[in-house]
Amino acid sequence: MPVPPIEPENTETPHVPVLLDPIMDRISPVSGVWLDGTFGAGGYARAIMDAGAERLIGVDRDPEALERAAVWAGEYGDRLQLVSGCFGDLDKIAGAGTLDGVVLDIGVSSMQIDQAERGFSFMKDGPLDMRMGQSGLSAAGIVNKAPEKLLADILFQFGEERASRKIAKAIVMDRKIKPFETTRQLAGMLERIMPRPKPGQPHAATRSFQALRIVVNDELGELARGLAAAEVALKEGGLLVVVTFHSLEDRMVKRFMQERSGAGPKGSRFTPIDEAIEPAFTKITRKAVVGEEAEILANPRARSAKLRISRRTASAADTLNPKDIGMPYLDITKGAWM
Repeated sequence: MPVPPIEPENTETPHVPVLLDPIMDRISPVSGVWLDGTFGAGGYARAIMDAGAERLIGVDRDPEALERAAVWAGEYGDRLQLVSGCFGDLDKIAGAGTLDGVVLDIGVSSMQIDQAERGFSFMKDGPLDMRMGQSGLSAAGIVNKAPEKLLADILFQFGEERASRKIAKAIVMDRKIKPFETTRQLAGMLERIMPRPKPGQPHAATRSFQALRIVVNDELGELARGLAAAEVALKEGGLLVVVTFHSLEDRMVKRFMQERSGAGPKGSRFTPIDEAIEPAFTKITRKAVVGEEAEILANPRARSAKLRISRRTASAADTLNPKDIGMPYLDITKGAWM
């Protein structure tokens, strides 16, 4: 049965950085050396350099992002350094104690979503890919090969999809007839088996596509590594600026900043208090900053965005256990299915 077409959403909009004004209001005056670990279209990088940063290191795992930046990077001369890599390695890229600021915009960029051939969007038909770095295991590889239980665990853990078992069972049944190759093929199946969403509810494919994208790119693992790396790379007084777009990311960032600022659990009469550790950060934002109505109307991506900022102290960097900041974990590398 052919997959029914879907009306495309209007994604041909300028790539406007989310929550840019709240960020600039809280980090100004800007000076020193900054690192943008999710460079994308360079919106944050330009604003930070225009506000007075002496130098900025732009890091992105997507080679296309750096190719696009080459068109305008010359405007900033030696002040802008572009690096192909992952922000989880930003301490190795910049060096320990060298940065005055780190900004991270977590998740897939709107440019990647806009490109049907990248396979991120269920609204556009393209290969079922989802790889930010364009190498490694694709979403199709997982959907067509992973055991049913592992598929269900992926959808539940990383997409918070309550119907994960139902979806995993349907995927396994359908792939016996024909392997999943395109985004619309998978989205069409999800539309077929899931209840029609009510007004205001997300599309039937939203959580499943999120889960696959996160696993394909190890996004939560990269976030944990990036937070720990920022703690190493930031000098005393340096700022850590993080924008997230869903609850899994925000929970990790919130818990990291709480733990590292000394605001984590203090223990009880039933639970001993851990050995005191000098706080590595002080929180600039007491709670998450969200977009104002005007920004959300102008830039729908801001609807789910949350901003958190902390300032580095003089305390030595500590090791990080990702489980301590609420990172879910599944080992998808083992088994004959690979």
